[in-house]
Amino acid sequence: MLKQSRVQRVIANMEAEQLKQIIISSKESIYYLTGIWVDPFERMFALYLDDSGRVVLFGNELFCLQPEPGMELVVGKDGVNPLPDLASVVKPGKIGIDKTWQSKYLIGLMELRKDIVPVNGSTPVDMARLQKDAEEIEAMRNASRINDDVMKTAISLIHEGATESEISGRIEKMFAERGGDHSPEGQIVSFGGNAADPHHEANNTVIRDGDNIVLDIFTPIHRYWCDMTRTVFFCHVSEKQKTVYEAVKRANLAAEELIRPGLPMCEFDRAARKVLENAGFGKYFTHRLGHGCGLECHEMPENSSANSMIALPGMVFSVEPGVYLPGELGVRIEDLVVVTETGCEVLNQVTKELTVVE
Repeated sequence: MLKQSRVQRVIANMEAEQLKQIIISSKESIYYLTGIWVDPFERMFALYLDDSGRVVLFGNELFCLQPEPGMELVVGKDGVNPLPDLASVVKPGKIGIDKTWQSKYLIGLMELRKDIVPVNGSTPVDMARLQKDAEEIEAMRNASRINDDVMKTAISLIHEGATESEISGRIEKMFAERGGDHSPEGQIVSFGGNAADPHHEANNTVIRDGDNIVLDIFTPIHRYWCDMTRTVFFCHVSEKQKTVYEAVKRANLAAEELIRPGLPMCEFDRAARKVLENAGFGKYFTHRLGHGCGLECHEMPENSSANSMIALPGMVFSVEPGVYLPGELGVRIEDLVVVTETGCEVLNQVTKELTVVE
């Protein structure tokens, strides 16, 4: 069903950008506005919106789309060029285009309509999606509750002889059993020195006594993503591992304590980074503090030292400081948080106390 309140927010943002028309091609953004989810693969799937409130959805007969009140529907036949239908709707002049729209469609549209001027048109929808409404926040709370349950169970499944791929596969299965949508990315499970690669892909590495174990687990659940990381230790933990772990935990807590509306996003990154610099690990914190999360696992706002955007109520993003010592160990602790009117709500409740799995 067309979400009229969200459409009106996008139109207001279009006016601020001096855009009278946009083409939305992101499947997540189309879902955000219409409640219709389609994975189009190579076929065209696009939503036209103008400042009068006209909404036209273009799809393929394979998508099995149905008419919705307040929205025009144009369904093309498979194998037939869909661009003439779209070209017949757009107006001359400037038109906003999604940053991810395939060039074959944009170039084709420009060839048919030489009187249009394409510009980056993602901002009106991105800014609307930036602040989650109550329905979205509850969806993300639910996803994080499920993530908490999966994380606790995953930690309990670690055993002598386990491989990264085994634990990763069992996490995927647990998400599916709890209503998760299919994740295209797989789960990050890293043992020992493998965890020094923040995006290590699980393989047949076998766990060893004394390994640190990074579990970074995430999936969409009813379209909204959860994302959390915990680091635990197998059988015993060294003093160096303890030192690194406690520094990362302090960095995570320092950032979360600071988060509130009205502050620049870069301040949160700075708070965590300062803790790790003071502990002597600054150069080993090699990535931004976090990323926005919602209908996409990585979306606005970027939680980084380069982002001066002011935090606003309803923003949801990750807080995930890490330390990565090449060839030796890696530690990362990550929560999702939602900015409230007075601070932030941490969506993950799995303990961050140092944990040794026997």
